[in-house]
Amino acid sequence: MTSRPLGVAVIGFGWMGRVHAQAYARLPHHYPGLALRPRLVAVADDVPGRAGAAAEQFGFATAVADWRDVAADARVEAVSITVPNFLHREIGVAMAEAGKHLWIEKPVGLTADDARAVASAAHQAGVRSAVGFNYRNAPAVEAARELVAAGELGDVTHARFRLFSDYAAHPDGALTWRYERARGGSGVLGDLASHGVDLACFLLGDIASLVADTAVFVPQRARPAGATAGHARSAGGEPGPVENEDYVSALLRFESGARAVLEACRTSVGEQNGYGFEVHGTRGAVFWDFRRLNELGVSRGTAYQDQPVTTVHAGPGDGDYAAFQPGAAIAMGYDDLKVVEAHRFLRSIADGTPHGATLDDAVRSAVALDAMAASAASGAWVSLR
Repeated sequence: MTSRPLGVAVIGFGWMGRVHAQAYARLPHHYPGLALRPRLVAVADDVPGRAGAAAEQFGFATAVADWRDVAADARVEAVSITVPNFLHREIGVAMAEAGKHLWIEKPVGLTADDARAVASAAHQAGVRSAVGFNYRNAPAVEAARELVAAGELGDVTHARFRLFSDYAAHPDGALTWRYERARGGSGVLGDLASHGVDLACFLLGDIASLVADTAVFVPQRARPAGATAGHARSAGGEPGPVENEDYVSALLRFESGARAVLEACRTSVGEQNGYGFEVHGTRGAVFWDFRRLNELGVSRGTAYQDQPVTTVHAGPGDGDYAAFQPGAAIAMGYDDLKVVEAHRFLRSIADGTPHGATLDDAVRSAVALDAMAASAASGAWVSLR
């Protein structure tokens, strides 16, 4: 197959921008038959020196401070948007209107209106999209979806989705944009629960209604003295209030009649990326933990009571596993999931058909997150229909 180069850019070069750049670079290694071959054209970041350092390390042809220079660059056909949440809408809409295909990180803005605006701009411009719901790309998760869809568990009755992390547990954690309502939106809802909603819908279909509760467990943090990356600490700085949620729990009712619990927390001491799910049906169950990325616990059969759970290792027949490893139980990791995501993004551009999570999935997740916030404020069930 003859391939052609596709000019790509990355806007925002913190940790996630680096992950996107690495994913683009690795694509030809794992998918040698690419119709489009990514070429790193431009990187933009307004932190002094950051874009230049990224260009030197990764080989971007151009480094700029202003993302608007990327929108005006005719060499750029596709762009990764890996900036803080409050910039998603402005940059996403501008890039779509400039005719750039979008790979944008979740939650795509601060609200469902933000996500809808970016999705609408992309649809009107006829550009393709990808959204960073990377956990659905795990081959084991795709295998779980196939089990559910094939009826191997019977009718799904109930499920649990959990996303616990300690990245905000330290009281000296800096008061970055993540903790401000105007720039970080709904806190852990957008950061972690957005993934939980996507996994829930990916596995079980549309959510009909929900009720939720939220809390802030670390109410005050110190302001950082300068630019930050990741989850920096800032002991001794001027204190300021944490404006958005550290914790959310929600009860979900699905259109199918299934029930679920979704719980997410960013201040869970002792939890490092404790993400996963349990799905129970009338004849079986399936269990997945991100920290054992390539394993599923599977129970199925006709015993019902005392039915055993078997550990199943993901292998070449599951999802995109074969693009990375030749045999079952050879480990894949987080960055591999972003390579899968990048590949599906480029496939979408090449053949004009959506592959993987898109902006429509981001809107669906954002609608549920807004409903959680509204429910937490009112104490009532909220319909998503």
